[in-house]
Amino acid sequence: MSTPSNPSQNFLLAALPKAEFDRLVDHLERVHLPLGEMLYQPGEQLLHAYFPTTAIISLHYVMETGASAESAGVGNEGVLGVSLFMGGDTTSSSAVVQTAGHAYRLASDMLMQEFNRAGLLQRVLLRYTQALMTQMAQTAVCYRHHTVEQQLCRWLLLTLDRSPSNDLVMTQELIANMLGVRREGVTEAAGNLQRAGHISYRRGHIAVLDRAGLEQRVCECYAVVKTEINRLLSDVRYRQNGAEE
Repeated sequence: MSTPSNPSQNFLLAALPKAEFDRLVDHLERVHLPLGEMLYQPGEQLLHAYFPTTAIISLHYVMETGASAESAGVGNEGVLGVSLFMGGDTTSSSAVVQTAGHAYRLASDMLMQEFNRAGLLQRVLLRYTQALMTQMAQTAVCYRHHTVEQQLCRWLLLTLDRSPSNDLVMTQELIANMLGVRREGVTEAAGNLQRAGHISYRRGHIAVLDRAGLEQRVCECYAVVKTEINRLLSDVRYRQNGAEE
């Protein structure tokens, strides 16, 4: 299967009217993001924003002990680097590639130049930031109040929403690091889902066999995040259609 290479596969870039897109297109650099690559380090100056098309990026907070947990994921619905246009050029979290794929990289000065024009890009980026904040807040609540199995279902469903395939390249150790739990907890939760026929796990691959089953077992957090993302995408599509008319 060929890897798509069109910037419009990212919903935010796809929303731009032709004039705005044309000002950016020559500055968008298509990059391959391998699994596990660290894109941002805490406190490091941000030089680029990333608009994923097929890659998925995980935002992590890392404690002094080395323990970490994911605060949010970024796929083709969004952009990595909101700190750049929210008033800062550093971030307190790290960003690591969760699912290998491609993204379009844009230098920070070009992003800010277009953002400060106060056109559609600015409005779309701010709406996405609102959705990202919702995802972060709901993730924090989920970690505190829901079981590891519910958290795993939420995480799998959000990953599926950003992936073209039901077969995910993912180890239980990586999932444990994402959720901030012990690997044994993920092993037990994944075993329950596999025995129920919802997933199949083999050698670092998780295949989702029954999405509806996962949706029945997941906590309310998935629906909250999904609804906000859908609201964003609906607004993006509306603006895109309006710009084309």
